[in-house]
Amino acid sequence: MVPVRVLSPAFMAAARSARRPSRISLMCATLPASMGGMKAPILAAASALAAAVYTGYRATGHFRLLEATAPVLASGQLRVLHISDLHMLDEQKAKQQWVADLARLEPDLVVNTGDNLGAADAVPGVLRALDPLFQFPGVFVFGSNDYFGPRPVNPVGYLLGRKRPVSEEKLPWEGMRAAFKERGWEDATHRRVEFATGGVRLALAGVDDAHHDLDDYDTIAGPPNPDADVAIGLSHAPEPRVLDRFAADGYDLVLSGHTHGGQLCLPGGRAIVTNCGLDPARAQGLHRHGDMYLHVSSGLGTSRYAPVRTFCPPTATLLTLTAR
Repeated sequence: MVPVRVLSPAFMAAARSARRPSRISLMCATLPASMGGMKAPILAAASALAAAVYTGYRATGHFRLLEATAPVLASGQLRVLHISDLHMLDEQKAKQQWVADLARLEPDLVVNTGDNLGAADAVPGVLRALDPLFQFPGVFVFGSNDYFGPRPVNPVGYLLGRKRPVSEEKLPWEGMRAAFKERGWEDATHRRVEFATGGVRLALAGVDDAHHDLDDYDTIAGPPNPDADVAIGLSHAPEPRVLDRFAADGYDLVLSGHTHGGQLCLPGGRAIVTNCGLDPARAQGLHRHGDMYLHVSSGLGTSRYAPVRTFCPPTATLLTLTAR
């Protein structure tokens, strides 16, 4: 699939800035002769930093579709499109079109694990992106950035894994939830949901954002319907305490987002942090958690205050459930 490039205002500003001498470069040019030996290392470091920022901005607009297989069925197969963390801004038309084009995959089920909104005026953009996908059965839970607006990020605090409080900006999540439901998707937040699609009987249940302690697992506690062909849990944040309960109750698979795959990763997509209690080795992709599978989406967006990804492009996943 050909990647789409989003030239965000922040990216364009960075590109324009790259064509001008940096403050660091100007400082280096006026260093005393006694410090002349330091010019080259400082310039090299500044150049490397500028290149990393430039590349990071570009990466936020290069979307990719991954495919994975989870052997969780007794027989048959089910194609699940997992999308998460759109963090949509209304002007992000290229991202909206890329997501809309995923309808060509004709999945049996669409799962959206939250953080759809990047600003209070972004609901129309989210609906434009998802409109072609509403023709397929779908289920969703929300994350904190569906309820509350983003807030500025301290990069040092982020890399140290410090938990940040939610902002006071309220987002129009009620209207978005109503729109999702009117178009046929099921809200699994603190609910059990059962239906059949693609010839497979599903038992699904979800919790609210566990990273900010909005979850109440007791509302869905207990083993899923044994008559279902597969039991799937949804949690925006893959907090281990919630994953442990899904696993103990006998779920086959849990789908989560929240981590952005680490967002600021080392080469090879190696995450440094997950912004939750999950270990960095499982910040993205399909992994085991006890006897069940866990799929963590890298997500398709970022906060508008941190529009950078390194070695971790925005991602949607086509997850094929197959026979054990």
